[in-house]
Amino acid sequence: MADEDYNEMDMGYEDEPIEPEVEEGAEEDVDNNNNEDVPDPLMAETEEKEEQESVERRRKTSKYMTKYERARILGTRALQISMNAPVMVELEGETDPLEIAMKELRERKIPFTIRRYLPDGSYEDWGVDELIVEDTWKRQVGGD
Repeated sequence: MADEDYNEMDMGYEDEPIEPEVEEGAEEDVDNNNNEDVPDPLMAETEEKEEQESVERRRKTSKYMTKYERARILGTRALQISMNAPVMVELEGETDPLEIAMKELRERKIPFTIRRYLPDGSYEDWGVDELIVEDTWKRQVGGD
């Protein structure tokens, strides 16, 4: 190694970080912060405000489920059902996983969240139970 890499005062590297000095009162603050039983009122207020803001925030996307979202949800849920996932509706003789998934969608029992990305990089999360689904499955299943 070259001699320029060493600091002549302490024979160490010049790039080494300097260790921060611990003040005398700092140890007492650390002990007080470890008490998790005492709730912090400021933290509770902040969490409540964040929850209210997310609920009050206006959504930019449509409240209608697209045919692409519907196809993906039905396909994913039918695959789960075919692999013995618990069914969220009462069965009345249905054995086809896709029919069961359609019944779950009709009754708004599918526990999925749809994430819609926006052009600015942000996104909106919609629960399947929040979206309006057209009745196109009735033609496919032979309903009314």
